[in-house]
Amino acid sequence: MTSLRRASAGAVALLAMIMFSLHVSQIDLARLVAGIPKITDFLSALTPPLRLSTLWTDMAEWYWGWAKWLQLLWTTLNMALFGTAIGTLLGGLLSFVASRNLGTPAPVVFTVRRILEIARTVPDLVWALVFLFAFGLGPLAGVLAIAIHTLGAQGKLFAEANENIDKHPIEGVRSCGGSWFDEIAIGVVPQVLPNYVSYALWRFEINVRSATIIGFVGAGGIGMELYDSLSLNYYDDAGAILLIVLVTVMLIDLVSEWTRSRIAGTAAAKH
Repeated sequence: MTSLRRASAGAVALLAMIMFSLHVSQIDLARLVAGIPKITDFLSALTPPLRLSTLWTDMAEWYWGWAKWLQLLWTTLNMALFGTAIGTLLGGLLSFVASRNLGTPAPVVFTVRRILEIARTVPDLVWALVFLFAFGLGPLAGVLAIAIHTLGAQGKLFAEANENIDKHPIEGVRSCGGSWFDEIAIGVVPQVLPNYVSYALWRFEINVRSATIIGFVGAGGIGMELYDSLSLNYYDDAGAILLIVLVTVMLIDLVSEWTRSRIAGTAAAKH
């Protein structure tokens, strides 16, 4: 009976919180319904008239800037890749001293975890503005913003993976007189490496989208071109760019999903 009362009280509290959130968020169903057609109108404006009889000509006119857009997309992909690589590497290194089960002193664990929290709590768009102020317009600010945010996110995920390992390999290395670095290299990394690779691929997918948005504030890549098109009401160009980004992200998602499934299958076979 006590459990039922607690569950009921929890449900009532949750419902109250949701109702309060709806009030604060100013959710108005009438306004929501009235605004849906405007979304449809905007999406329609992103696509020019396409006729089956002249489809090739219409598509050629729509994608008049495909060469420039693909070059900018290449910049965006490299921003995401380089930022992901830096953030994943540094986050991975910090995760070992942020894990509570690897012999790191508690004050060090606490400090590193707070650093990781700051890195991932501040939005990458804000980091981009900081680095734009410091280094000026261009992809450098975008790479650094992505790297800092990725460092915070990957450090947390990797630390959690480290804390769920089997401790027997570490104890074996320790009993043989191995150093702390030997424990990490031999007892930890082989166990968590599949998770690390999976998280890195997943983060790259996220960072491709983030790199596009970061371009809105002047950090380079195809995001800057998309922002200019929307600002100047060149909706056809914006639609073409969005479609390019969408197809690219879908392809990356498919390749990453296939790679992660192969890694998971290999890891399961070893066990």
